[in-house]
Amino acid sequence: MAIFSSSWELPLVAVCQVTSTPDKQQNFKTCAELVREAARLGACLAFLPEAFDFVARDPAETLRLSEPLDGNLLGGYTQLARECGLWLSLGGFHERGQDWEQTQKIYNCHVLLDNKGSVVATYRKTHLCDVEIPGQGPMRESNSTIPGPSLESPVSTPAGKIGLAICYDMRFPELSLALAQAGAEILTYPSAFGSVTGPAHWEVLLRARAIETQCYVVAAAQCGRHHEKRASYGHSMVVDPWGTVVARCSEGPGLCLARIDLSYLRQLRQQLPVFQHRRPDLYGSLGHPRS
Repeated sequence: MAIFSSSWELPLVAVCQVTSTPDKQQNFKTCAELVREAARLGACLAFLPEAFDFVARDPAETLRLSEPLDGNLLGGYTQLARECGLWLSLGGFHERGQDWEQTQKIYNCHVLLDNKGSVVATYRKTHLCDVEIPGQGPMRESNSTIPGPSLESPVSTPAGKIGLAICYDMRFPELSLALAQAGAEILTYPSAFGSVTGPAHWEVLLRARAIETQCYVVAAAQCGRHHEKRASYGHSMVVDPWGTVVARCSEGPGLCLARIDLSYLRQLRQQLPVFQHRRPDLYGSLGHPRS
């Protein structure tokens, strides 16, 4: 299906792709350069991937490098958002929460900053990636991380109403449907997909989430080799509500741009009103069985 509007007047978003390492200072420098480039190109909102702050070698290093939301690192991004005058989706911050002293574990926290640097929303990843994929190595996110307790209501931004999620969450369509039914127009899945699951599932899952919710999907991704123990797939992209990939990053660190056409989204939802046709009387709501 064709996109009928590509006017320069539509809001422009930037999707940033990076290769984070355990070096937090260098990671910030890399991300800040991309955010400044996004602002120079006219974006109103820039998306950074999961683990934009760092990718550690092991759980102990993850815990050692983590910070609270009011720490120095988020302070730097607050200043950056103000300086550049654009919103920032910080896609997966290793957060020492208020229960840090008791648990000695962290949250994987998606932070949304407005163009004045204020925190307008936080979402703590609810589905933790504890998997064993042959050829990719085991992943035990729960060794260092606590699952978040709830979803975050979609947030109004200059690009549209954004529903916050993180990486592995994309495998659970109930979450995306809940956000869409709560009013989301853009779903965002900042990620660090592996080299085996990436080629097999990355684009398929993102396009499926866009089609079933009739939302734009924005997925900023880690890419390349972070250190001797880990590498990520990359292929950051934006998918429109019809399921078409409208922007995609090339190999390596960089950014891609896309315009968000909410009139197109509304037109599509009117022409194909799937949410009006749902039958919760038959199969329950959002995947929950009927009582």
